[in-house]
Amino acid sequence: MKKQLILMTMAATLLTSCGGSKTTTAEADKFDYTVEQFADLQILRYKVPGFEELTLKQKELIYYLTEAALEGRDILFDQNGKYNLRIRRMLEAVYTNYQGDKTTPDFKNMEVYLKRVWFSNGIHHHYGAEKFVPNFSQEFLKQAVLGIDAKLLPLAKGQTAEQLCAELFPVIFDPTVMPKRVNQADGEDLVLTSACNYYDGVTQKEAESFYSALKDPKDETPVSYGLNSRLVKENGKLEEKVWKVGGLYTQAIEKIVYWLKKAEGVAENEAQKAVITKLIQFYETGNLKDFDEYAILWVKDLDSRIDFVNGFTESYGDPLGMKASWESLVNFKDLESTHRTEIISSNAQWFEDHSPVDKSFKKEKVKGVSAKVITAAILAGDLYPATAIGINLPNANWIRAHHGSKSVTIGNITDAYNKAAHGNGFNEEFVYSDAEIQLIDAYSDLTDELHTDLHECLGHGSGKLLPGVDPDALKAYGSTIEEARADLFGLYYVADPKLVELGLLSSPDAYKAQYYTYLMNGLMTQLVRIEPGNTVEEAHMRNRQLIARWVFEQGAADKVVELVKKDGKTYVVINDYQKVRELFGELLAEIQRIKSTGDFEGARALVENYAVKVDPALHAEVLERYKKLNLAPYKGFVNPKYELVTDENGNVTDVTVSYDEGYVEQMMRYSTDYSPLPSVNN
Repeated sequence: MKKQLILMTMAATLLTSCGGSKTTTAEADKFDYTVEQFADLQILRYKVPGFEELTLKQKELIYYLTEAALEGRDILFDQNGKYNLRIRRMLEAVYTNYQGDKTTPDFKNMEVYLKRVWFSNGIHHHYGAEKFVPNFSQEFLKQAVLGIDAKLLPLAKGQTAEQLCAELFPVIFDPTVMPKRVNQADGEDLVLTSACNYYDGVTQKEAESFYSALKDPKDETPVSYGLNSRLVKENGKLEEKVWKVGGLYTQAIEKIVYWLKKAEGVAENEAQKAVITKLIQFYETGNLKDFDEYAILWVKDLDSRIDFVNGFTESYGDPLGMKASWESLVNFKDLESTHRTEIISSNAQWFEDHSPVDKSFKKEKVKGVSAKVITAAILAGDLYPATAIGINLPNANWIRAHHGSKSVTIGNITDAYNKAAHGNGFNEEFVYSDAEIQLIDAYSDLTDELHTDLHECLGHGSGKLLPGVDPDALKAYGSTIEEARADLFGLYYVADPKLVELGLLSSPDAYKAQYYTYLMNGLMTQLVRIEPGNTVEEAHMRNRQLIARWVFEQGAADKVVELVKKDGKTYVVINDYQKVRELFGELLAEIQRIKSTGDFEGARALVENYAVKVDPALHAEVLERYKKLNLAPYKGFVNPKYELVTDENGNVTDVTVSYDEGYVEQMMRYSTDYSPLPSVNN
């Protein structure tokens, strides 16, 4: 099953929103949300409002879960590429111990490169997946490496510093070596051409055949095959090396388990304790049946204020969409804001029944849909530093159908995005006229949140697979199709009068703000994230372009949506908002059909025809206009820092939270305090 996260559309991905969030202006003035900016990245910080009001036991639980989250950092680095940990540690050693002039362009550019490696958990872009181009020379780095104590370097047994350079430099500097972390190019061997560390010596055909042979088409409760392992070929035989205690990544997993056991001792209730206990069991056995049992217990735990995700969760890092990257999110419920999502989830059956998809693809009875707005306490793994603003789990279709799902919107992260974006000039540059700007100013914050809620709470949980359909039938296109399906569900219903009836929107025209920003993003402005000459490869970006381009082309005869020129600049103009909604409904029906029937060729045609190609002239124009704004198209966060307060007898008396740690300071601390994996033989 594919990843069930949504990256915020206009308000978060490009930071266009202003106003409308919970933190007051006076409070915002006292809190500096922006940390620094480099390359194409802006580093922000977020507050954790309400933490001080939690009970001591709840604070202690958050502290232990946070420690468990931070211990998994190395796992993601290694999953993203087999050389990432060694490259990171080599660069950190140079950065810390270099005795030469640190003001030279070479050193400064190496520093930026290291910051990007930290941000992306490896040497490939966290979003586009292409390898970074270093702006410093090989000779500089070699002399810097040779100039420090060899004991500080991540050397293999018997290896010299010169040999380390010979091994790692092609990976860093040669653009033909491991150029893509995840390759999605149609017609290529996606496994052999992807640099991610989920397969070793295995072709795409071999991997697909291996897992296909494991599946029983009659099994109505299948495990998520391949989720927690590396598939390798040794002595001509394929086998899985499982990530568990005593297996791959054991050094990190043992530490995660240590802190989970501490959390188990201060659980809020028996249901939450059972969740933690079962997760520990899964880490110890690596058994995917244990993982499913954990997921079911987690879905049913609805009464705990504190909640968390910890483990091998999302599959975007695998070109075949099966193996999961490690991530963690520790959070607690925002009691006030959750009222909005509770209204939506309590009406789940109405939304399912009135969906424009074919009746045979709808759920007769929607089960176990729960939704809440949460306050993030820590981000980790594949949710750090860049994070989603909404999550819907678990991913297994049969668990969702039989037991339901949890959907969350991360309120304090959205709030931080909005505060940092205030007055950045983006709307004035790209929005067609004052009429659209007024709509966006009035309604965009709320409709962004509602679209996320609908996407996560209901969209991912809507519809059903027909009996016998393999959940992985869409293969490499599955992630894009799934995100498009959930996005379209949200887009279709954000314009429904039902939202006004439920009191979620005050105006029947509010949805227009979401329609305008979504189509502008999908048709134009998300192109700022792509290098000239490249195609769209990241699944969320493909999803948005697929929807926007399909609607644009299908409505072309009636000029439903246009790209018009004004003063030499291209703008999106929507001439018929209701017709746009009808087109969203038509595409939702088709994409649900593709999903429900496992129509691989249908998925391939939609994605390849609408989601991949880029208009080079429009791309160049958008890049030029965006550059003048001096904005970074990607955002990420530094975490708060938590500390235990104890008395003279070692009893915990409080947990404090602080926000003053810088980006470099935090990354170096994490590399020192939370780096249990060895540099080699992982």
